[in-house]
Amino acid sequence: MKPQTIAKAYAKSIIDLGDESSVDVAKELTNLSMVINDSNDLENVLFSEVFTVEEKTDVLNSVIKKLDLSDLIKRFLIFLFAEKRFNIFPLVYKEVIVLDDDKKGFLRGVIEGAEDSIDPSIKERLGNYLKERLNKKTDLNYRKNSDITAGYRMTVDDLQLDASLENQLEYFKNSVLTFE
Repeated sequence: MKPQTIAKAYAKSIIDLGDESSVDVAKELTNLSMVINDSNDLENVLFSEVFTVEEKTDVLNSVIKKLDLSDLIKRFLIFLFAEKRFNIFPLVYKEVIVLDDDKKGFLRGVIEGAEDSIDPSIKERLGNYLKERLNKKTDLNYRKNSDITAGYRMTVDDLQLDASLENQLEYFKNSVLTFE
């Protein structure tokens, strides 16, 4: 089974269990993820195959205690170690955030363009368009993409709207080639 499929199943399960036991799974996993990302040593211990499950569990228990994470999250993380699947934790975390945002009626997305920054009015119009089309609030971040000459490409969840010059030229080329 693909790691992405497993991660989605774990994320759905841990979100459901969190709802049943009133645990903010997304918040707790975000706190843990931030600590892991801030410490190369911690990341190496948790994701490296050099250390035993017991050593990893000891380190993780210290982190859990300092972060005051719930028993549910602790048991979930230990389960990932025991099943030798902690390497998919980043995928699980990503899926948890997506599910949590969706539950809250919220979507995150990226706008890509050629400029260093986007005009705030354009960003607002794109956000309003998505809100109208998807009936969800959006949080759009801008990223410069050197592959885009002009225009914008917007990706939100599995929806991509491409109004870049490259996409328009590709569309035109394909339409011309079909007339031959």
